[in-house]
Amino acid sequence: MGSTAGHGEAALEAGNALKFGGGGRGKEKEKEVQHGWRTAHNMSSSSLRKKSDLSLVLKMRWGLVRDLLGNLQEIFLGTKLFILFPAIPLAVAANYFHFGREWLFALSLLGLTPLAERIAFYTGPTVGGLFNATCGNVTELIIALFALQKRKIEVVKCSLVGSILSNLLFVLGTSLFFGGLANLRMEQLFERKQVDVNTGLLLFGALCHILMLLLRYPINSGDKTLDSTASSMILALSRACSIIMLLGYLAYLFFQLKTHRRLFKSQEEKEGDVNDDVVTEDKPVIGFASAMIWLAAMAIMISLLSEYVVETIEAVSHSWGLSVSFISIILLPIVGNAAEHAGAIIFAFKNKLDITLGVSLGSATQISMFVVPLCVIVAWITGIKMDLDLNLLEIGSLIMAILVIAFTLQDGTSHYLKGLVPLLCYLAIGACFFVFKSPIE
Repeated sequence: MGSTAGHGEAALEAGNALKFGGGGRGKEKEKEVQHGWRTAHNMSSSSLRKKSDLSLVLKMRWGLVRDLLGNLQEIFLGTKLFILFPAIPLAVAANYFHFGREWLFALSLLGLTPLAERIAFYTGPTVGGLFNATCGNVTELIIALFALQKRKIEVVKCSLVGSILSNLLFVLGTSLFFGGLANLRMEQLFERKQVDVNTGLLLFGALCHILMLLLRYPINSGDKTLDSTASSMILALSRACSIIMLLGYLAYLFFQLKTHRRLFKSQEEKEGDVNDDVVTEDKPVIGFASAMIWLAAMAIMISLLSEYVVETIEAVSHSWGLSVSFISIILLPIVGNAAEHAGAIIFAFKNKLDITLGVSLGSATQISMFVVPLCVIVAWITGIKMDLDLNLLEIGSLIMAILVIAFTLQDGTSHYLKGLVPLLCYLAIGACFFVFKSPIE
């Protein structure tokens, strides 16, 4: 008996060694498999997950029906934003029955909110850190590509600049503000090295936009010939800078996911404490194949709602009396960032600022260094003349937002006033674009 049990234990250890890479590193390797590819975006989405009771579903006799019902319950009831899912069929009905364009726009925005949270949650544990680190802002990317397809270049630029501003000032500002209020009696600390990396890349991205401004003003003197020359030079420089930015983002991915992964982990992960209820909540409930199918379905729904948003944005602008620039820079990014915004605030309340910073700064860096140049390259391939040239108001707002955040986070500590300053800056910028009535072509 003892010999048999010993052989059984040896066989089990051998099986674990084959599964996780052998020897004494088995448990360590297993932990790495479960938690090593976790990104701040995915952990933020985990905080919005709502545990669903599968006891009734598990009583089903037919396996196929049981699996389908389990998937449906996990996808649609596994988030605290489930109450917004009815907006998706309502948006489709509004388009089919030709309701007002304002209704279609508003319902599409509401429907995009839970979809953005679900697709961010499932890309992390399902596909891995690389996909999540490159497509964590898939909602903003799809909206930008649809606007690009409709030749609404300025809407693309404004929505992406607005997403950067929203993440830096609104998401991070409110998170630090409420986190500071919730932790008045303790000092909130975070890893400065992560901040330095992200702000450096954000400044580089802003530099590429400034170069277009510096190139345009010395040449542009009102002469149509010189104007045409300046436009062609700016377009060529934009495409060159976009390639350089994508190379820089690839280096950032290698730095984040390979050589310096420890800088982007939360303090709990560094110390090996992964038993937090929020962190361990996102254990995979549905299989890989099912998750991929649902991801594809959600991407299709996001594409459909994004098309509705892009098609109705001018009509809503005239109806609501708001400029297209205000809708693109303020309203669209707030909806696209709603899920990660809520998650960032939750982790700030729990004094886990490394995750909060990873969500806001990481998302802003991803938009600036990946989504923006990718749109320029896609436009180049499809024959659309999109460049990195922004107007002075947008560039000035972007530069000041990055500098405010860089100075706010320079000492590695936080309190509620450090969150209030970026939030006030965002309100001032929002007021500026609210009164800015210049039409977007």
